[in-house]
Amino acid sequence: MRHVLVLGGTAEARELAGVLVAMGTVRVTSSLAGRVAAPRLPQGTVRIGGFGGTDGMTRWLRDHSVDALVDATHPFAETISAHAAEAAAHTGVPLLALRRPGWTPGPGDRWHPAASLAQAAEMLPGIASRVFLTTGRTGLAAFAGLDDLWFLVRSVDPPEGAVPRRMEVLLDRGPYTVEGERAVLRERRIGVVVTKDSGGAATAAKLVAAREAGLPVVVVRRPRGVAGVEVAEDVERAARWVRERMG
Repeated sequence: MRHVLVLGGTAEARELAGVLVAMGTVRVTSSLAGRVAAPRLPQGTVRIGGFGGTDGMTRWLRDHSVDALVDATHPFAETISAHAAEAAAHTGVPLLALRRPGWTPGPGDRWHPAASLAQAAEMLPGIASRVFLTTGRTGLAAFAGLDDLWFLVRSVDPPEGAVPRRMEVLLDRGPYTVEGERAVLRERRIGVVVTKDSGGAATAAKLVAAREAGLPVVVVRRPRGVAGVEVAEDVERAARWVRERMG
């Protein structure tokens, strides 16, 4: 059977693995970074851990006779996406990036775009003093010096490294509901929400709740994708791409 490697960790990656396994005509391996203590595992074979950079991924593709590579990692996982593009170029393995569309503001939204977490942190003192920080457990050092602000940090696992001094940690995993997000904003008296433009429905409820409450949202823009890599915006298109290359 021909072999497909899915770089995963997202809901779309799990869904794609399930679709490909159900085809019954390809061997599917999903690779997870191992940054979450108890990840949701996809169907098929699963490997956990890094590859050791571009050279390591190149060796893995060759050693395991990979026929197609799908990068279905988080839109902000720049390093692994760059390694995937380089390894695919070295080996001649076809590469597809599966990227769900980003969010777009609607009527009533009060969005403040930021180019990075650092820029988002710079913007906060002029907006509100109680912050709902939903950017994950990494990168919190950007907010560590804002001692006059209070942060509610939500993540799947406990934060690591430098963190804000005045902080409450909420360990939780999506998908989230609008009702639940309303309660979080109300009970913690949140004045501003900070998020990465992850896209998708699993974590979009906070944007609806913020809009209803008239709250500003600082949205960290996505990094640019790797130039020259074909992109599919949904699982159906990604599965069709795989089928076309598997013959």
